[in-house]
Amino acid sequence: MEQDYRLPNISDVWTAAGRIYPVVSKTPVVDSPQIASLSGASSVHLKLELLQPTGSFKVRGATNTILSLSDEEKAKGVITFSTGNHGRAVSYVAHQVGVKAIVCLSKRVPSYRVEAIKALGGSPVVHGASQDEAEDHYLQLRKEQGYVPVVPFDDPRVVAGQGTISLELLRQLPDVDTLLVPLSGGGLLAGMAMAAKSLKPSIRVVGVSIVRSPAMLESLKLGKPADIEEKDTLADSLLGGIGRENHYTMELVKRYVDDHILVDEDEIAEGMRYLFSQHGLVAEGAASVGIAALLSHKIDVEGCHVAMPLTGRNVDQMRFLSVVEK
Repeated sequence: MEQDYRLPNISDVWTAAGRIYPVVSKTPVVDSPQIASLSGASSVHLKLELLQPTGSFKVRGATNTILSLSDEEKAKGVITFSTGNHGRAVSYVAHQVGVKAIVCLSKRVPSYRVEAIKALGGSPVVHGASQDEAEDHYLQLRKEQGYVPVVPFDDPRVVAGQGTISLELLRQLPDVDTLLVPLSGGGLLAGMAMAAKSLKPSIRVVGVSIVRSPAMLESLKLGKPADIEEKDTLADSLLGGIGRENHYTMELVKRYVDDHILVDEDEIAEGMRYLFSQHGLVAEGAASVGIAALLSHKIDVEGCHVAMPLTGRNVDQMRFLSVVEK
């Protein structure tokens, strides 16, 4: 029987919100008057998803997915593929509820991310030179061992979980009119955009991709998932394709996102330095792309009330220090 790929909607986000908070934190928002002044915005607000227990927003989608599983499914154990932060989240949530978690990673994933997955109770399996090759290995293990999948982005439960950020944000900042959201596989952007537009249709949603891995942008141009060569980047959490098949996030991004911006490595580094010097925040490269877009004046936000999620803090310490000391 053919599977029904129903796109998640705002009702699914509300359901997720009723499920995730025993594990997930409601994160605060801080103002950034300095960047507002520099960019011409009326206000700029940072939602601190980097304060989540696993150090990134990914715990929302992972929690919504794992807590929705039946006892029989939990007994089989779960499996995922990841560039790091989703693997952390799956490992953490699975450990909380006593479920075995296998995390497939490519050889490009930094070793500190692999070790963090082990520390959180997951079992990392390193295979392949890219996220797509890690996904291929995940599919093989899933078929052979019968593990239950918890995919990083292209799943309605993951999308709905990430969409809870918009529920919190619009309650905290009713006047916000512009969202800047990092974009890779699209789970975060799809969820936040769908939820925000459902509650406030006038809001402007902008996806921020990195020059070294614009997988979703290239896929939108092709009309199907594009193969993208992965290159070293400060924003390693944004590496990877949108999946061999994509049933949800590509269509949601196409439907709900107004604009797209690309930022390069120098701009990402400047964003990381800014967040540290002005706010004392240790933010990974992927979390800094929204600030990078504003600092480089790649988006017109004159008079706007801008908000963005600072998505994670999981960055190698020595690499971070080398960036901020520059």
